[in-house]
Amino acid sequence: ALKMHHHVSFWTGRSYVIRNTVTGVFNSWDASVPGYSFVLGMMCFGLEECGDYAKAEPLGRRAIDMNGDDLWAIHSVAHVLEMQGRLDEGLTLLDRDPQDWADRNPFQGHLWWHLALFALEKGDYDFVLSTYDERIITSNTEFFLDIQNGASLLKRLELQGVNVGDRWDGLVEYAEKQIGDHVLSFTDLHSCLALAATKRHAVLERYLDSLKSFAETPDNYSASITQQIIIPMCEGIIAFEDGNYDRAVERMWPLRDSWTAIGGSHAQRDVFTQVLIEATIGAKNYHRAQTLLSQRLTLRPQSVGSWNKYAEVLKALGNDAKAEFASIRAQSIH
Repeated sequence: ALKMHHHVSFWTGRSYVIRNTVTGVFNSWDASVPGYSFVLGMMCFGLEECGDYAKAEPLGRRAIDMNGDDLWAIHSVAHVLEMQGRLDEGLTLLDRDPQDWADRNPFQGHLWWHLALFALEKGDYDFVLSTYDERIITSNTEFFLDIQNGASLLKRLELQGVNVGDRWDGLVEYAEKQIGDHVLSFTDLHSCLALAATKRHAVLERYLDSLKSFAETPDNYSASITQQIIIPMCEGIIAFEDGNYDRAVERMWPLRDSWTAIGGSHAQRDVFTQVLIEATIGAKNYHRAQTLLSQRLTLRPQSVGSWNKYAEVLKALGNDAKAEFASIRAQSIH
């Protein structure tokens, strides 16, 4: 029951509920109760999503020590390391032989996604592509988390100027099949990413119509989020992929502090911040781009891609000295 509540809270973007539900029953558990390590892992994740990394990490590490097969606990510690920009430690944590997890459930693919994120922030794009091919999307899957992992990673790579080839094709096939299946708002957005990246305009029109129809469902949490956030975000993503950057900024900028409600984690939602950053640069709205990059680099100071974009924006604003400093930071991380 606790685990189910944990995940429902996660997919509805209620970070404090993720934390508070576990902390509310935590004193009823101890090491003598079977399943205690799983509670520690959930506690770690809830604290991490609320920004309490110092308290979160020891609990997650203890959970792993008690049960090295607990993928959620490993995942929770990976989140702490990602949010603190501890890239090398993250790579070490997840440097496992894929055969070690070959018999595990599909969640293993999400841990490989985290492995790829650490490498991506360091600018090791060849490793990210090989991880995508060999560990994350190993077949044409219809598992929702694989679709999220795949679309998010491909878009992040493209935002860094990496050619991802025909890797969108399998994701697009799934996105077309699931039109009308609006179980998770978070999946809806990633399906939109795939369809928009491949310019499937006829399908996108049907997709938006389906979202608008679903948004009219009364007394439905996901429907209300679809109306308020998902539809304008999709419109912004489509505009971005069509090169209409002003329109993309217009649709996405007012929502930038409301994305929590779409579900997922801070790390997962970061892809939409990156799309908005690129849209502001494309629109030559450099002051907004500077603000967004300053925010992201304050939280993630070990990001090669963000420092390079910051240098580009600062140079466009005429601040050559700070632009050079940003370029040097990017080179030092890589």
